Amino acid sequence: MSATSASTANPRPLDLASTPQVPLTRLAKVEYRKALDTRAGRWFIAAILLLVVAVEVIYAFAAGDDQKNFQDFLQVPGAVLGYFLPIIAIMLVTSEASQRNGLVTFTLEPRRSRVVLAKFLAGLGLAVSVMVLGLVLAVLGTLFGIVTGGSPSWSLDTGIVVNAIVLANVIGVFVGFALAMLIMNTPAAIVGYFVYSFILPTAVGILRALSDGFDKIAPWIEFNTAQTPLISGDFSPTGEQWAQIATSGFIWLIVPLAIGIWRLLRIEFK
Repeated sequence: MSATSASTANPRPLDLASTPQVPLTRLAKVEYRKALDTRAGRWFIAAILLLVVAVEVIYAFAAGDDQKNFQDFLQVPGAVLGYFLPIIAIMLVTSEASQRNGLVTFTLEPRRSRVVLAKFLAGLGLAVSVMVLGLVLAVLGTLFGIVTGGSPSWSLDTGIVVNAIVLANVIGVFVGFALAMLIMNTPAAIVGYFVYSFILPTAVGILRALSDGFDKIAPWIEFNTAQTPLISGDFSPTGEQWAQIATSGFIWLIVPLAIGIWRLLRIEFK
């Protein structure tokens, strides 16, 4: 019997036990790059930043001279990004299903939970990168405000920066990520996000106006309502308000995310 025949008749098992796993940082870098490799991703981020520039310029001309402080210009990108950063997370998560590359992704890394974590880290990193660019645009907007007659103060309120801008935007990214994991379709997830962001608060506001009882329980079950102390007032929620944020966040973030991950771990990609 030849050596070739012997090896064919008694094949040796392929032992991959000692093969090192792909580092999570590498997976996150791949997902980060995938978000920017498509024309849709690049142009969407560019459009967001151009919108920030346009609003900054309009604000520089429209605001009073005493309202052209750095903090005022910083709230402009904070508000604009709050609506659009979650869509970046949605596009990143749903790319596996909508672009039909899930089979490749989950063949190269069979442990889907690690891919989910890498996507979350990549989405968060991309959101932080865009927020940093928004900070730069706020500085430029403040300087432009000087040209239009302002005498800006460069001081910042910690509550506004931490709660109203950073934390609120991070929560928004988390919301987009959770909805994307649950729906796993780009158009449907984006529509669901806008329903959550615009239609649901309107409906809740109507019910709160009609019922005093619902007004008391709304912050405990509706996440947009619970987040109001983060972006208004003194920007410092009380203990009860933090509890409302945590409770409604569990309903609107943790539950959809858990269902979405459970579904992803069992779905068959083709």
